[in-house]
Amino acid sequence: MNAQTYCGYHNDKHGMTQLGRIVLDAWLFGFLPESDDCTDWDSGRMQSLMDQVEKEWDKYGNLPSRLPAELRQRHVEIYSKAMADARNRGWNPELGEDE
Repeated sequence: MNAQTYCGYHNDKHGMTQLGRIVLDAWLFGFLPESDDCTDWDSGRMQSLMDQVEKEWDKYGNLPSRLPAELRQRHVEIYSKAMADARNRGWNPELGEDE
């Protein structure tokens, strides 16, 4: 994200950034169609989406295991695909000492 807009999930470094995960969760909860990856959204619009996603996660204690079965399965599908794609783009889920 530059000072003005978010590059979009598909243009994000590897998609598993904080904003990328907001997009994934917005897809999960049906706040966005999967055809919308937030390309060129300004920071205010992204913050509004983040607030909406956080409010929804609060209903489930922020735990995928507490999602209803249908949402839990959708979470597995969305995140499995996203993590595989991210690894193909160089993402390493192991954090270094400086992260």
